[in-house]
Amino acid sequence: MAARAETQPAVDISIDIRAMPRVVIDAFFDGAALSRWWPATRSVTTPRPLGPYAIEWMTETRDEVLGRFGGVLRGTVMHFEPMRGFFVADVFWLPPNGTPIGPMALELTCRLGVTPEGLPCTKVRVTQGGFEESERWRRYYELVQAEWQKQLGALKQLLERSS
Repeated sequence: MAARAETQPAVDISIDIRAMPRVVIDAFFDGAALSRWWPATRSVTTPRPLGPYAIEWMTETRDEVLGRFGGVLRGTVMHFEPMRGFFVADVFWLPPNGTPIGPMALELTCRLGVTPEGLPCTKVRVTQGGFEESERWRRYYELVQAEWQKQLGALKQLLERSS
């Protein structure tokens, strides 16, 4: 009998946002928008291949394994399509205290769709992966899944309120 392989933790979250794909994607690269939905304190994001993708944020929330949340998420944009999404490689989370977690990959894809209520929308999918077996990595993915869900909800509210 073959041994069952344990799946590696990762993020895979989808959300419907009633805004055009370009508007959704721009919100990941515009400093003012990032400050409202992430909430980023500083960012350097360049929507082109080999562009930097660095976002800093702070919070008082702490975890017994990871320490204080916030810090910097940084990587390199490898692929960018203004109406379809982007891919960031060599992603590291640099927490305010403690050692970095990475490398990881972050991808956002967008496609036109319809909400369950029949309204036009953009189907947004965020995936994040990369893993080394350790308590810190496992705890990171436990927490980041919920954080992405919360932040994408904030992005949805921001963009739907603006339209």
